[in-house]
Amino acid sequence: MTAEELIKLRDVDVTNVDRDTLVDLQDIRINDKLSVDERIASFIEQIKNPYCFKVDGVVVKVAFSSGGKSFNEQFEQMILGFS
Repeated sequence: MTAEELIKLRDVDVTNVDRDTLVDLQDIRINDKLSVDERIASFIEQIKNPYCFKVDGVVVKVAFSSGGKSFNEQFEQMILGFS
């Protein structure tokens, strides 16, 4: 995924997004036997947009503040938590 594609995904307007196009986080299955890179690839492939998705039918928009952990650090922590 290119930086330009990630920016488009990040900039999705949660108030106008088609809920039917969003993946529910509860439907994601990650094989904990995979390497971290493979888990990340599997998650991205399944979730489609890591910035905007559903959790139990509720639309969620993810944002990060400056000065905290990086997106990569947070994302890796989240992927490692899947089993």
